[in-house]
Amino acid sequence: MTIGDWQWDETLFAGAAPYYRRGRLPYAPGLAEALRDALALDGRGRLLDVGCGPGTLALDLAPLFADVVGVDPDPGMLAEAERVAAETGLNDRTRWILARAEELPSGLGAFTVVTFGQSFHWMDQERVAAAMLRLLRPGGAFVHVADVKTQPKTDLKTKPAAATSGADALPFPPVPYAAVDALVRRYLGPVRRAGRGTLPHGTPGGEAEVLGRACFAGPQRLVVAGGQALERDHDDVVAQVFSLSSSAPHLFGARRAAFEAELRALLAQASPAGRFSERRPGTEVRIWRKEPAPPQS
Repeated sequence: MTIGDWQWDETLFAGAAPYYRRGRLPYAPGLAEALRDALALDGRGRLLDVGCGPGTLALDLAPLFADVVGVDPDPGMLAEAERVAAETGLNDRTRWILARAEELPSGLGAFTVVTFGQSFHWMDQERVAAAMLRLLRPGGAFVHVADVKTQPKTDLKTKPAAATSGADALPFPPVPYAAVDALVRRYLGPVRRAGRGTLPHGTPGGEAEVLGRACFAGPQRLVVAGGQALERDHDDVVAQVFSLSSSAPHLFGARRAAFEAELRALLAQASPAGRFSERRPGTEVRIWRKEPAPPQS
């Protein structure tokens, strides 16, 4: 994938895998159930999770399928996915393939569902969309999963959130994200880092137009509401920082230890008790369908 002068390279998430599961905020509870109901999943289909990382989405959805294939170009991510699959007893129905979405191996077979958990923006979207159309069975679903970026509208199918009473009711201080971001910029510069290059304008959007051109039908939009209180400690926040492509461990080079020491000092000042509170984000799901072939006359 090329965005302006930036080109994808294999260091995009180098060293981030051990921090990913602990650091990233979880998807909203009820996501698997929402997808089960929307797609009529009965445990007999096949799932392809593209850009699977450490298997976060693939393993959450694995009980809904007979066979799950996760694909990612980072070997550290796949090692984490395989480890967690073994720990959770899901290794008998999961396998992990080291590959970019643009270079999938042949012989994968056909799939009921393909999922992208906040990964499609890193890919050559036109090329990958066309490949997914070929891999999906007629009536199959292309599913994009992401944190909710905007407030849900009244016409959306929404699962109710847990009762909340405002950030002031949370027991611990909020994570000082602005101060953390400023510290990262002081070490890595003001322009967002990504692998060996920079992304001054971020990654592209426009997935709806891309999937429409690829002849997918949709999207159907679901929102699984968040808002549940989360408690996080200093190690969780450090892991979150190192799980990001823009602040992956390798980017700090010889200054990594100094950066982490400053980060922990900043967190200790923000919460001497070592605890932070925040709300779990909601999860947005967009579903596109591969329409069945018309009946033969």
